Amino acid sequence: MQINDSVAVLTGAGSGIGRALAQSLAGRRCHLALVDINPEGLAETARLARAQGVRVSEHCLDVANREHIAALPQAVLAEHGKVDILINNAGVALGGHFHQVSEEDFDWLMAINFQAVVRLTRVFLPLLQQRPQARIVNVSSLFGLITPAGQTAYCASKFAVRGFSNALRLELQGSNLGVTVVHPGGVATSIATSARLASDIPKETAAQNLKQAQKLLRMPPERAAEIIVNGIERNKARVLVGNDARILSWIERLSLVNYWRLLPGLARKSTQPTDRR
Repeated sequence: MQINDSVAVLTGAGSGIGRALAQSLAGRRCHLALVDINPEGLAETARLARAQGVRVSEHCLDVANREHIAALPQAVLAEHGKVDILINNAGVALGGHFHQVSEEDFDWLMAINFQAVVRLTRVFLPLLQQRPQARIVNVSSLFGLITPAGQTAYCASKFAVRGFSNALRLELQGSNLGVTVVHPGGVATSIATSARLASDIPKETAAQNLKQAQKLLRMPPERAAEIIVNGIERNKARVLVGNDARILSWIERLSLVNYWRLLPGLARKSTQPTDRR
């Protein structure tokens, strides 16, 4: 895919992989419609992208809000006149075993991590289909490949993104519009420190889990972004970001439901997500 002079809508642009993606795309002369709920983070990402000479619009909104999403395509068209790439990157994390997580918190996560992906795809699909070449990029997770304990909500959302993306790709096969699903492994962002935790998790346990999770967050966001953008350019159906994602993907394929027997330490300790924003 030729990214030069295209227009990309990028959610979760205010920090982490989202900010790095904005810079990587801007470096390839891609114009940007940046979306985030944090106005300060959004403004800083926009400033960095504009410094590379591309056209940038800022859209401060909540992707869990139906009305905000419904109004976004016209706002983007008013600024850019077209949309070639949609990158659904926005996401949140929630730690805790299923019985510890409230229904409200579970629904909060699903609304942002999965339902927003579906709604944004729905509202931008007609615009993308008008372009001679276009792409939808949905960011899942390593936890959209494997299922550690303590991550029922997060895994549910990221497996949903994976399934939705794979089925949509088949429905669009042979058209001008492709679909890429991304599975980042341990990327050095603030997702672990900003994760919401179930209220009855002891502070000592939460601190220990956070320390363990941060050890797994090693890849710089800039490197992760380059891998993702390279995958977009190559029209890849799936992008695995990091050796951890690649290795665990193969272990899961080979061992199916028994793969946790090969990873007893990770199975016991994983209560934090290990990727992204």
